[in-house]
Amino acid sequence: MTKNTTINLRVEAEVKEQAGKILDAMGLTLSDAFNLMLHQVRIQRCLPFEVVAYRQRMPKPETESFIERLESGKEELVGTFSSKEELWKSLGI
Repeated sequence: MTKNTTINLRVEAEVKEQAGKILDAMGLTLSDAFNLMLHQVRIQRCLPFEVVAYRQRMPKPETESFIERLESGKEELVGTFSSKEELWKSLGI
């Protein structure tokens, strides 16, 4: 099919830059990705991905670091704490 329609989008510069780098590594342009998404919307009749809040999916860096230490056996979660501050202090967070 011939592409004969133009869509102008406004996005945050940082989002465009980061997404562009990721897509470039995949061999795609922003235009390619948007076209793929629109085709999937047409086929599936919904967004082709789950929409969730950032914090629901991505732990804070210090939490992620602690989870990695726990999983690797470098950290143990032992003890009773009277406050969350005491727990954070014991973990070095």
